[in-house]
Amino acid sequence: MISRTLPIKILRPDSITAGERAIAIEVPVAIEIDGLGYAVMMMTPADLAEFTTGFLLTERLADSADDVRDIDVFEAEAGWIVRVGLSERCKGRIHDRVRHRTSDTSCGLCGISGLEQLCKPVPRTPPRPATPVSALFAALAGLRAHQPLNAATGAIHAAAACDRAGKVIAAYEDVGRHNALDKLVGGLAIAAQPVDGFILVTSRVSFEMVDKALIAGAPMLVGISAPTSLAIDHAREHGLTLLAVARSDAILVVNDPWNLFENGSEGGT
Repeated sequence: MISRTLPIKILRPDSITAGERAIAIEVPVAIEIDGLGYAVMMMTPADLAEFTTGFLLTERLADSADDVRDIDVFEAEAGWIVRVGLSERCKGRIHDRVRHRTSDTSCGLCGISGLEQLCKPVPRTPPRPATPVSALFAALAGLRAHQPLNAATGAIHAAAACDRAGKVIAAYEDVGRHNALDKLVGGLAIAAQPVDGFILVTSRVSFEMVDKALIAGAPMLVGISAPTSLAIDHAREHGLTLLAVARSDAILVVNDPWNLFENGSEGGT
């Protein structure tokens, strides 16, 4: 169950009426890796295998979906538990980075033990985007159709992979913006499907969202809300094309390392 309907009251300037509303389910999901507790995430209990795969990739505990073994997802009294194993070549990493943390839906970096853990390696430089401006607005217009849970509850973020024409080819929802993006990263990795166009997220663009897009190998990240300074710095350091405050009438170009969006240009080719 990812939502439930609850009775509510509706206040208006001249009346109070009874009603009901679909409410998004938020539960703790404990991640156990090779028998060791690693993280507890507050999230939507759907697509947990994809989330776990993406989470291990973006945490740099796995290098590919093949390194993620034996995912076992089950519901417990207090929430959900995901037990997963790592390939032999990756097993040592968990012992170097074991931590117990409780992450809320606003920050997947809460609980790291030191600032040096922010400086995790990025395996490759993002490719040159080949997406015209028209595709960006097409994706924005089409994204709502891929957000059924948010349509019902109004409380859910989405992360979508879009092709060069702006068609949404994969999308995941979660109460946590970073969880939604991890689900997308994991789903794409499991399907061995590269990001041909760009990743579109319905949230602000933070350092971690940029970092996850880099791990996914996306040519470009587009956010509906604003970026943070650290997100911009991270994108500039690693050559990720970054767009933000994406609306139906305008989009801000925050980092354009390929000079795709010059005045009068149609963007990528």
